[in-house]
Amino acid sequence: MYGKLTASPGKRDELVLILLEASRSLKDMAGCELYIINESVDDPDTIWVTELWSDGEAHAGSLKNEEVLAVIQRARPLIAGAEQVRLRPVGGKGLDVSMFRNNQTGTAS
Repeated sequence: MYGKLTASPGKRDELVLILLEASRSLKDMAGCELYIINESVDDPDTIWVTELWSDGEAHAGSLKNEEVLAVIQRARPLIAGAEQVRLRPVGGKGLDVSMFRNNQTGTAS
């Protein structure tokens, strides 16, 4: 999944710090294979988050975690807009797609 977050003007750096904190809290979370925060080179208010989960249930479960919910609450006031792009990984360097073949929903969150 790719998430495009538009920070409120002048708040991108603060939002990035919160997202980096979130990434540390996901370090040992079951099902979270990848969580990368990217800053847009062309737009000073845009952040892209790259997430890869073993399945939709793992992602949904993460959103019930108290630590994750607290980070979301802190980040929410800094976010002016959000878009989500759901994808299904099919292969590439560094990706063992066999872990996603049983995911019949067609997407890896």
